[in-house]
Amino acid sequence: MYRLPAICVAALLPIPMTWANVGVIKPGENLVVYGVPPIPADIAKKAAIYTEFRTSRIVGWHPTKREILISARHNNANQIHRVSEPGAKPEPITDFKDPVNAAHYQPKQGDFFLFEKGNGGDEAFQISRLDLETRSVTPISPQDVRAGPPSWNHEGNRVVYTTQKLDKNNPGKEARTEVHLVDPLNPESDKVIATFDGGHWGSFRWSGDDRKLVFVEFISINESHLWTLELAGGERKRITAVNPSEQVSYTEARFSSDGQGIYAISDRGSEFRRLIFIDLDTDREEVLTASLKWDVDEFAISKKARRIAFTTNEDGAHVLRFIDLDSHKELPRPALVSGTISGLRWNKQGDELGFNHASSRSAGDVFSWNIKTSKMTRWTNGVAPDINVTEFVEPKLIRWKSFDGLAVSGLLYLPPVEKFSGRRPVIINIHGGPESQAKAGFIGRGNYFVNELGIAVIFPNVRGSSGFGKSFLKLDNGIKREDSVKDIGALLDWIKEQPDLDAKRVLVMGGSYGGYMSLAVAARYADRITGAINTVGISNFVTFLNNTETYRRDQRRVEYGDERDPAMRVFLEKISPLTHAEKIRKPLFVIQGRNDPRVPYTEAEQIVARLKKHKTPVWFLMANDEGHGFAKKSNADFMFYAQVKFMQDTLLK
Repeated sequence: MYRLPAICVAALLPIPMTWANVGVIKPGENLVVYGVPPIPADIAKKAAIYTEFRTSRIVGWHPTKREILISARHNNANQIHRVSEPGAKPEPITDFKDPVNAAHYQPKQGDFFLFEKGNGGDEAFQISRLDLETRSVTPISPQDVRAGPPSWNHEGNRVVYTTQKLDKNNPGKEARTEVHLVDPLNPESDKVIATFDGGHWGSFRWSGDDRKLVFVEFISINESHLWTLELAGGERKRITAVNPSEQVSYTEARFSSDGQGIYAISDRGSEFRRLIFIDLDTDREEVLTASLKWDVDEFAISKKARRIAFTTNEDGAHVLRFIDLDSHKELPRPALVSGTISGLRWNKQGDELGFNHASSRSAGDVFSWNIKTSKMTRWTNGVAPDINVTEFVEPKLIRWKSFDGLAVSGLLYLPPVEKFSGRRPVIINIHGGPESQAKAGFIGRGNYFVNELGIAVIFPNVRGSSGFGKSFLKLDNGIKREDSVKDIGALLDWIKEQPDLDAKRVLVMGGSYGGYMSLAVAARYADRITGAINTVGISNFVTFLNNTETYRRDQRRVEYGDERDPAMRVFLEKISPLTHAEKIRKPLFVIQGRNDPRVPYTEAEQIVARLKKHKTPVWFLMANDEGHGFAKKSNADFMFYAQVKFMQDTLLK
């Protein structure tokens, strides 16, 4: 069994006494800090306003009233709020130390809702019932497992959800998924109705008569299948055929009104993810968006209004569209500011669509579109009151050729020329996933880097990013992993040719897979950057795959390679940043959550220990009450101020 070395940076490297000085930002007792110099309080004084945006996301309509539930920050973390009418002050319903990002109304009366919550970022979610009249909370799912989102039946008296046991410290253990059926008003009624090998089963939806479920078997971002499950007899059936010559992705399955068909998103026979209809009698698949050469990201069906709302991902911005459910013809759509759209939800009456919209000048608010009156309504306003967001710069789409001639693109945020002249220093901020995509949404605290520090920020979509076709999506799989790192090398070449960018002052940063990329770039292109920031990133693929939670291992092995194969293990060790730590010569800032189930904290500790051995300047920040990223505002604020200090000492010095 492969075991990690016994490293504890926290124990070996105490916080310097200088943190006790007056006039510096002191870290909380929950934070482990090493190598980070005292941060002047003046940084917070100047930058604090950029921490006050409140992103709001719709999580549900009340079934009988025109009011919504949203997730937005309350005190230190996201909580569930009720918005009684458009523009009304959100009323906090939950108030926990840890965030609550989703809620599911009882679909008939709406007198209670279900929600999921983990502890300290561990993602070991437990489902609970919150009764709105008494505000009492009752656990629904077991405490010793990770519960998946609940899905209500139409009658409103049962939900299904999944569980997986957590055992990340057992590399040989394989995940199993159990499907539960329960009456939330009677938690003792919980029973397991199906068991599957692996941790990749979910997205359960009920048929209109509540007798059948459709769900997704997720193998990888490139391959997934749809299944049905009969509630009465337990019969399960895969309804999508395996094609040996083509990996196909299916997501977001929904039954038609009569239960004879299924709507879904699929890339079968196409580079792009399209809206389809599957006839369950004939297995025939009809493509509903064949004329659109973009990915369909999300859809929602209003059976009462007889239409489908969906979004297309067009060069990193979303377009909201509608299709008639009977004729399958596209209908007129509202005009929206370019940005990102998510969370499509029809109200119970079927005449109003709620959704989230964010842009370069909007932190993310909830809107609704009435299909009868063609009226757009804004429900929330998360703009910080003391800042003028109209001055925030909009991104510019850029493209460059990589080492093999592949066209790669990204989003560039340039500092305002009226405030900053000359060649500007650059941050390359690489997304995670690796299958995510940098979109033209809101960059939050990143606006401070652009508008106040005069730093240009580039969000690249290297090969392996979604939104550019499934061939592009596969270009970094397995032994092609380092090709995405070379895309950043080509970006460095592109920066050198730009008259308004300073190729001698470039910092690379990223989170999760983007954290791996920042480490890999720091090793491969050490002479071309001034520093790097790695947040919850992979430092060694073998130790990562051995220690990530069991329910994630199979999917990650498909993406990165199976470390149990001797040849692949050698390759993964070869390309891991930890193997090349001595090549990282520029300052590195490593940020980690102690309870991260995806990229364990040991990935951070081992790279910090190795750089310390090589005497490379390294800062280390770990939050003992966080997981895969910082979800609590106090922790995120300290991280932000430390990042500003790191940029001042490296990129801007």
